Amino acid sequence: MNAGDAAAFVDFRDVWLAYNEELLAANQFAVEAINLQVKQGEFIAIVGPSGCGKSTFMKLTTGLKMPSMGKILIDGAAVTGPLKISGMAFQAPSLLPWRTTVDNVLLPLEIVEPYRSQFKAKRAEFEARARALLQKVGLGGYEDKFPWQLSGGMQQRASICRALIHEPKMLLLDEPFGALDAFTREELWCILRDLWTEQRFNVILVTHDLRESVFLADTVYVMSKSPGRFMVRREIDLPRPRDLEITYSREFTDIVHELRGHIGAIRQNAAQGTGQGTPVAPTPALPQ
Repeated sequence: MNAGDAAAFVDFRDVWLAYNEELLAANQFAVEAINLQVKQGEFIAIVGPSGCGKSTFMKLTTGLKMPSMGKILIDGAAVTGPLKISGMAFQAPSLLPWRTTVDNVLLPLEIVEPYRSQFKAKRAEFEARARALLQKVGLGGYEDKFPWQLSGGMQQRASICRALIHEPKMLLLDEPFGALDAFTREELWCILRDLWTEQRFNVILVTHDLRESVFLADTVYVMSKSPGRFMVRREIDLPRPRDLEITYSREFTDIVHELRGHIGAIRQNAAQGTGQGTPVAPTPALPQ
């Protein structure tokens, strides 16, 4: 099934962004010609060289930035400001040091409506939900610990729980595992895989780790260097559920090498000033 076969949950229509009016007047864009359709429940990953606009794309998707040109629709509605239906987690967990793990996870429910107005009355119910979620990611017994009592991997698990506590329709992850050691990173891949398999929210993962993108995603997009454009769309046709053993298979490593080749070619073209090719069409069947 192509993303265009049904109403897209995420729909970018020829989106361009310049960070201010002066740059817009000079035709200097951070991202340009972004056409992207993501179907309901799809897990996509975005990879590319540093500075290619991946984080800018995330800001556009969450409504933290408005496009200079083009249109963005999420869940059928035009994006006009920050979205309440999304959760986010970043490379730095950013847990509040004076709050326990469970209180950190509860934070969005204290801020985001309709939960905010119900928080005092439903505190026990919400806390039970938070504790169940923490149990699910392996933090049972650590709910009442403070962030300084947790390892980096534990803090990132808590951060993901915080992003999911209000049951968002979309989870945005910006290099969430980049600061962790390889073993912890792979453990968190499996936790994220299981949460997504169970709940089927949309996921947009920005990562530098090609193995991570291939293991987790349905579709991987490769961005060019700034101005960021989607140059390659690669459907990951590996069977699900995926266990870590698949990362040692020939099929898996072939896809990783293919993506690495695309990024290498983009870097080389940019260094030579030969241009970066043509952005992908909304739903292309690109070479695999």
